[in-house]
Amino acid sequence: MKHSIYTSYDELPLMLSVAEVAAVLGISRAGAYELVHGNEFPALKIGSRIVVPKDKFLAWIDANSGSKNAPL
Repeated sequence: MKHSIYTSYDELPLMLSVAEVAAVLGISRAGAYELVHGNEFPALKIGSRIVVPKDKFLAWIDANSGSKNAPL
């Protein structure tokens, strides 16, 4: 499991890869794939690639934790 290279939500890219989602959340890559395949998670499939829009990701974090202003 990789540690996040980001220190704030502002540094996140516009679209996150599954590996970046895993790093930000501090979970395994396999766990992130389980998450993005769930119905409640805001993932988009573009061709064979799965991406997560930053704004939808932050809204999901906010809805599931109560706060998006805490440092990563």
